[in-house]
Amino acid sequence: MNIKNSRNSAKGTTLVEVVVAVALVVGFFVSIFEVNGICLRYIRASKNNLAVLQGIQDRLEQLRNMTYASLITASSVQSLMATPANGSEFLARVPTEVVTMTGYQSIANYFAGTADATKTQITLSPGGSSATINTTDGSLSSAAIIKVKVTYTWNEIFGGRSRSEDSETLISAGTKK
Repeated sequence: MNIKNSRNSAKGTTLVEVVVAVALVVGFFVSIFEVNGICLRYIRASKNNLAVLQGIQDRLEQLRNMTYASLITASSVQSLMATPANGSEFLARVPTEVVTMTGYQSIANYFAGTADATKTQITLSPGGSSATINTTDGSLSSAAIIKVKVTYTWNEIFGGRSRSEDSETLISAGTKK
């Protein structure tokens, strides 16, 4: 019986191989965590966009439900805007909300783009508890149609870009049914 007892026949891994393997595993997990962080930031940005779109729709509905006499009074709209449009925590602390109202004597003037009144603009600052009347026009009371535009502006956490969303509607002086 021949038994070979050689020191070179031992099987195993060297320190260099272990270090390379650990570096590969660490690199893999770091990249997984970074991709996860980016995905979470995209999800948060999507939630913020959705909150703003819902806030715009809620504010437009609140303004549509006001009486016409209250709508053309800037202080009535200002008191309505003292609170966010809905319960979203994002709307309560981050965006600037601006409601702009423009009066028209007739639908023909609206389509011609000739406003019969200057714009009445009311702003609710981020985290604010009271809205500010920037400009107002008393001739809104003689308008038959009011164009109401709601705009939200904020800086996005992801990338720090300035974002803005808006929507507008027409409200007439007619009776509600």
